[in-house]
Order: sequence, then C-alpha cells, then structure tokens
Amino acid sequence: MSSTKSNEDVSEEETEEKTKQFHELGLDDRILKAIAKLGWLEPTLIQEKTIPLILDGKDVLVRARTGSGKTGAFAVPLVQKILSNKETQQHQQTTGLILAPSKELCKQIHEVFVNLTTKCSREVRCLDISPQVELSVQKPLLAENPDIVIATPGRALQHLKAKNLNVKKSLETLIIDEADLIFSFGYEEEIKTLLAYLPTVYQAILASATLSEDVLSLKKLVLHNPAILKLEEPPLAPPSQLAHYTLAAEENDKAAILYALLKLHLIRGKCIIFVNTVDRCYKLKLFLEQFGIPTCVLNSELPASSRCRAVTQFNSGTYDIIIASDEKALEEPHVMKQKRGKRRKDKESGVARGIDFQFVSNVINFDFPLDINAYIHRAGRTARGKNQGTALSFVAIRERPMLEQVEEQLKKDYGQENLFKTYQFKLNEVEGFRYRSRDAWKAVTRIAVREARLKEIKQEVLTCDKLKSYFEDNPRDLQSLRQDKALHTVRLQAHLKDVPEYIVPASLKSMANIGRRKRKFNRDAAASGASAAKSKYQARASNPLAALTLAKKKK
Repeated sequence: MSSTKSNEDVSEEETEEKTKQFHELGLDDRILKAIAKLGWLEPTLIQEKTIPLILDGKDVLVRARTGSGKTGAFAVPLVQKILSNKETQQHQQTTGLILAPSKELCKQIHEVFVNLTTKCSREVRCLDISPQVELSVQKPLLAENPDIVIATPGRALQHLKAKNLNVKKSLETLIIDEADLIFSFGYEEEIKTLLAYLPTVYQAILASATLSEDVLSLKKLVLHNPAILKLEEPPLAPPSQLAHYTLAAEENDKAAILYALLKLHLIRGKCIIFVNTVDRCYKLKLFLEQFGIPTCVLNSELPASSRCRAVTQFNSGTYDIIIASDEKALEEPHVMKQKRGKRRKDKESGVARGIDFQFVSNVINFDFPLDINAYIHRAGRTARGKNQGTALSFVAIRERPMLEQVEEQLKKDYGQENLFKTYQFKLNEVEGFRYRSRDAWKAVTRIAVREARLKEIKQEVLTCDKLKSYFEDNPRDLQSLRQDKALHTVRLQAHLKDVPEYIVPASLKSMANIGRRKRKFNRDAAASGASAAKSKYQARASNPLAALTLAKKKK
C-alpha cells in the first residue's frame, strides 16, 4: 500500500448524478443483507461519497454535520475491506483500529459493527476495549487478534504499552471519529505517543462535525495527502426539519415555565434538557421530582456503564426525559486543565457530542450554551436522519449576547433571516404553577444537591461492581434498573404531583386533559370530544413544540 495519496477536494456541488444505492457500491452480499436488516434504505450523501474513497485506499478527512451517517460511512467500507482481505490472509490479525473520545461513543460504534457483521460474524470480529476494567481482563480477548479494535486513545495506549495490543506490522486502517473532540478531551499527548506504536504506512480516516484548529493539527499528524470530503451543507438540519425557538426567561422563571410545559403535556415525545453544570443537573432533577416528573441525569461523574445504560434505556423508551450537563471542561479544555477540583470527572465521557440519542423530538436549553459549537451540537441531538425536531432555548438577559452570536452564525449557514422564532409564553396565565415552583425550587438546597450526587454515585457503583455477575445471569432484572428513579433528598409533598383544575388556563384544559373532559373520559360523549380535539390540534402534532404557544387571553 502506498503512503502517497492524491490530494483532492470533493464537494456536494461536483455532481448532480442520481443517488447510488448500496448494491451499486461494490459491497459484499453479507453486508447488503445486514444493511437491509438495519433498515437503511439508501446511502446518505456522506456515505455515498465516502465509501468509494475508502475502498480505493485513500486517506480521507470527512466533515459532515451530526446525524448525517458518518459512522456508517467508515464502518461499511472497513468491513468490506476485511472481507476482501480474508480471501488471501493467512493469519488472524488486527487490521483496523478505531479511536473515539468517549466510552459511550465507542459502545455505539461497536454496536454498528455488530449489526453490520450479523451475516459474517465469524469472518469479522470486533472488540470494544474502552470499558475501564483491569487490563488483564481484556488481554486474552486481544490475544485472539480481533479484526477491529475500538477504544479511546487513552485506553488503546495502555494496552499498547502493556504489549497486549500489537499492530506494528498488521494495522491497515486507522479511523478517528469525532476528531475535533480528541484534543478537547485531553488526548493530545496520547495520540502523539500512540502513533509511535503504529506502522509507517496505513490508511487513515478522520471523521468530524467541524474543521477546527485541533482537527487541522490532527490532520498533519495522521493523514498523508488526504481526499477532503466537505459537504456544502449547514451544520444542522434545515429549518423545515428543525425548528428553533427562544423564550425570554430569567433564572426564577425558567423552572416555573419548564414545570408548566411538562405537567400540562405541552411537550410531546422524547426530550433532552441541557444545563451547563453537574450541580444544575441534580437541582433540576430534584425540582421536577417534587412534582412527580421522572427524569434521568447524565453526566461525567457516573460510571461509564451507568451512562451507557441510561442512553440505552432512553433510546428504548423506558423514560422520555434526560437532563444532561455540558461541563465547561469539554468546551474550554485549555482553560480548565489548569484548575483542580475535588470532584473526579471522567474525561472519556461526552454528552452533547457523539452519543446517538435516538428519535429525540425536543432539545431544551434550560441554560443557554456557552459557545456556538455547543449550541450546534446540542440541537444536533434532534432532527436526525429524516425525523422532525425542535430546539427550545430559555434565554436570560445575561445570555442574550451568546444567542445573538448563534443567530448570526446560523444566519450565515442558512442564508435565512429570523431563523429563531420567539415563543410567546404568557407566564401570568400560569401564575399557579409559578407560585408552586418558587417554593419547590428553593427547597432544592446545595446540601440536597450534594447528597443526591453522592447517593446516585454510590447506587451506581454498587450496581456496576457488586452485582455485575448477577445481572449477566439475569438480564431481565437489569432492565428493571431504571435510571430515572427518585433520589428523595428533598421532602416530597404528595399533593404537588397533581395539577388542580383551577390553576390551568381555560385555553389549555382540553389540550392538557384536565377538567371536565378528563372526568368524562369513560363516557360516550368523550368520543366526540376527543375527535374534535384531535382535529383541532392535528396540525400541531407533527411539530412537538409547535403546541407550546399558549392561546392569547380572551378580552
């Protein structure tokens, strides 16, 4: 294999040919059957352009927005290459190494490869070594020389130094996913050291949502005259697919508005609520807990297996609301490296990036993101593939400058004015909710938050370590471990779980199923009432957050 690749830039504008189908890309029948089983009807644009380049042996730098199918773009050709090489390969050896910045992303990539090799699992073996177990546990697995190894850079380097993983002579393909986050997660030194353990000649692929300075630095380290595949597309789904809303709300009102939206069932479908710190995760969870609203917290302090289980249960529909933190450590890595805190965080954890939350209808920025990229990556959790989605941002006065920067950037990307729609929420119409939420928010003290953090971590460690072997033998019991259980560090008042009819605006009683319509649910008259309500709000149902705007007060 030659290390010199032709330098070419490939853009979406170069060709207007009809979209190629998977069977036209020269793929093995076993891969095609697996793709059909996955329900991939046709290649996404990034897959159509990338797969032939990788099969031709070129180094490739792939830039495409979140949710565009980047994982499939490098997974499909890698499996094809391995199957082709098996015809002449004399010994079992590791030929593919995939690096990703977080354990959650490694797990998801591994699942994609498992699904793609269902018809050839004996020929193509894939191993995820990102879980933080003893090296000795994974050593015998690596000794079998799986065809593909998936790991975080730090974990891969540990095994390379321990000589459990030896790819100096066998490696043919190196893939780095979410390349723009590798340095942000503090893997700069690991990558530079790791490259010394690799052969001098190999094919390299970088996949990234942005072309940041870190990606350009990484490009110089691992790529040789690459084909640069840069799709001329906005970083997020088009406005017809992803609607952006803003809601002016100060700190004291954000909780009341969120409580009203959730309790009145005005937010439909799966929802990810983003905050900026771990403490805010637990404060919001404990606040909603008082009103009987179950939520799951996702942050870097929880064990990796707990985080993965939380995402899996969310994707499978066990619960509908996740509260996720975007720590500053992920957004300002060079600043935060110098600060030392008492709380231990897992740098191999990522929330806003990489993780494949499935069928998310709504993203709510309870705290507005700290930079433009953070907004893009948060909003990118919804409207994936061809699904509809909405992003609602609560914006305080101090957060408006950042909103204006995001608006300006997205205006350039989409070439469209007024991309953000103002959501007119009349807080005075839900004054009863505001009154209730004020006391509930104050009840969540710093001590209660600290106790909740400690309690959940202790529970998860117990679950992960002491009961691991039990759950391996009893998988059904593992499913009963819901991540959205109440923490009970704040005194709960039973009456808060119910919404009395008198605090619900008259314009919303029928929509929220509260009041007379609810009491008549089992009577014959309910049928006609439900039919009328369905017709009235049917247009709104296609856009989950379009139903949020409260009706104007009747004069």
